Amino acid sequence: MATPRSVPTSRLSRFAKLGSLAGGVAANMLIDGTKSAITGKGWDNKSLLLQPKNIEKLATQLAHLRGAAMKLGQLLSMDAGDLLSPELAKLLALLRSDANPMPHKQLVAVLKQQWGSEWLSRFSHIELRPFAAASIGQVHLAYQENGEKLAIKIQYPGIAQSVESDVDNVISLLQITRLLPNELDIKPLVSEAKAQLLAEADYEREANYLNKYASFLAHSNTFKVPKVYAQHSTKQVLAMEFVNAKPIEGINDLPQDEQNTVAAALIDLFFKEMFEFKLVQTDPNFANFHYQSESKKIVLFDFGATRKISPSLSQAYLALFKAGSQDNRAGVLSAAVEIGYFKDDIVDSYKNHVIDLFLMACEPLRVKGEFDFKNSTLANNIKNAGLELSAQSQHWHTPPVDALFIHRKLAGLYLIAAKLNAKIDVNALFKHYI
Repeated sequence: MATPRSVPTSRLSRFAKLGSLAGGVAANMLIDGTKSAITGKGWDNKSLLLQPKNIEKLATQLAHLRGAAMKLGQLLSMDAGDLLSPELAKLLALLRSDANPMPHKQLVAVLKQQWGSEWLSRFSHIELRPFAAASIGQVHLAYQENGEKLAIKIQYPGIAQSVESDVDNVISLLQITRLLPNELDIKPLVSEAKAQLLAEADYEREANYLNKYASFLAHSNTFKVPKVYAQHSTKQVLAMEFVNAKPIEGINDLPQDEQNTVAAALIDLFFKEMFEFKLVQTDPNFANFHYQSESKKIVLFDFGATRKISPSLSQAYLALFKAGSQDNRAGVLSAAVEIGYFKDDIVDSYKNHVIDLFLMACEPLRVKGEFDFKNSTLANNIKNAGLELSAQSQHWHTPPVDALFIHRKLAGLYLIAAKLNAKIDVNALFKHYI
């Protein structure tokens, strides 16, 4: 766990943090530029800016703000992929790591605000040191008088109130430092980052989605969703059943058949979300999936990034996957247009590259029998196609936001399947929904 660090709560203090950050980076550039000029190497603003120590400074300070910076890191990295410079990719990777937890004094102030001055009387014991900390909150253990063990997610102060200004300030900083490509239309992502962060900052909303998924999967022998304790939950505190399970990336010691079953169940759940629930938990972070080897159940965590899928979008993706499973380019193009993927002015060559990417992503659907995720070149092929696409910078555009989240979820599931060395008959899973 990282060292506790106070979260700036007022808009002024959060803006000041960004100002001091820009000043620190500028100072580093001045010192290094002077050294470079003296030694006859010249002065190159971009190379000076992108020095490792400046990238590290940007990541450390942006992570200190939590929420906005970390959420933008997730959204930008899932969208732009190979369009981003290696330096910005490194910065975003650092922003996706664990945040610093709040100091005890700030934590207690949040709990008093949410639960009142008698907050300690709610439990027989609550641990003030979190066992997890992420972009907008940290998680603590608590014990009820009857011995029940709870996981209490507590939101960092000031997150919900400063979403608009935080996102705008971080985008300005990234543009000033030229870490964002000028050709990338960032406006839809900026708008979505604000909406998504505000949604994730509403823990009552997340509790509602937890209950919905618990209802959907009530009779499942495969999945477990933690129970919500409504009496302890607020907009900024989410009290859940503590579920003891192993992180999914740590189950490689289990028999391969069992790993295959886990990966297949997650892909099947994605199809259920898309075509039955019309509700998708869009964050495929490995930490959101755990496994109980005794009960053989997959535990699902973190429903803050859950999105509703309209019936028309669900049908368009069903058509896309069906066409992709049949290697039908015209069908994929038609479905992509229905999803809203292409603007009127997109040239045919760019369109064809995008269709190539969709067809690659559908490769597991075309294999009759088991698809070998471990030994497949699928990820590499998609990466190379993305690089080729990025060379056409004059045509860059941002796809529909819902599509971004859906693609992010599927790509994450493919990574999990590869991590588990899984062989899965994806075609057989999908056929059930046609």
